[in-house]
Amino acid sequence: MLDLVRLSPRRLFPPGGEDLYRQIGLLTDLSPGMEVLGVACGKGVALEYFVREYGVHGTGVDEDPDLVGAAEAHFREAGLSKDGAFQTAPPSDLPFRDETFDLVMGEVGLAATVNPEAAIRELVRVTRPGGRVVLVQLVWQAPVSEERKEVLSRHLGARPLMAVELRRLLLESGVGELHTEDWIDAGTAFRSKARKPFPDFAELFNINEKLGILRRARRRWGWRNGVWTVFQREMEVHRLLTKERILGLNLLLGIKAGPSHDGTVKTGEALDGDHQTSGLPLFGSEDGQEG
Repeated sequence: MLDLVRLSPRRLFPPGGEDLYRQIGLLTDLSPGMEVLGVACGKGVALEYFVREYGVHGTGVDEDPDLVGAAEAHFREAGLSKDGAFQTAPPSDLPFRDETFDLVMGEVGLAATVNPEAAIRELVRVTRPGGRVVLVQLVWQAPVSEERKEVLSRHLGARPLMAVELRRLLLESGVGELHTEDWIDAGTAFRSKARKPFPDFAELFNINEKLGILRRARRRWGWRNGVWTVFQREMEVHRLLTKERILGLNLLLGIKAGPSHDGTVKTGEALDGDHQTSGLPLFGSEDGQEG
């Protein structure tokens, strides 16, 4: 699903839409000159938002060199090259020195192909002490068999965990003062009675866009492993998700332990700051912009 979205010519916000990323900016006190890293950044839509709205310097990392190339080309055409840079690398082996960034964000595809513990440990490693670590992740909201997890993870292009597992991984990696928010709209996403509980391929794109994406999927993965697999997984996910609401979208953020630039020391203690937000779309466009 996320792979198909990434093949779209449109620059789509990641899950949660602009509202979620605005909330991240507010919660983390983004300000001009801050160094922000986005991991599994795709085409860099979220990073562009931070650069434009808050004046930060953005760096993006993704495993897909085509997406990195698309992000670089867009920033160059938009006159933002001095404000952003992109590299191709796996989330489990980031090409940066320790304690480099003020804010590090792991987007939905963070652990699609790597161990989530290793990916989160890398996020924390490259965050400055006192800096913020942010996760935007799909989460299991009910017990799911391993077989169903595998089917759903393959379809989504992401590997959800339970929210409690993500919190544990952050705490064990030295991130405290944790705050979590639920960003699933019960009225539009993962609904128990909806025909399409995931805002899927059929709902996101018009017919010409669908045909273009399927052509690119065929070129990249072939008919059997690309286009045909898409339809098979679509039917399977529909069957699994229509009977129960098992997936959610969580925003988790915390502060890396250690002395910050202002001399204060963050201890990494866990603080309960859970806040629920609903009524928002799972995917949103960047002001209808195409790129």
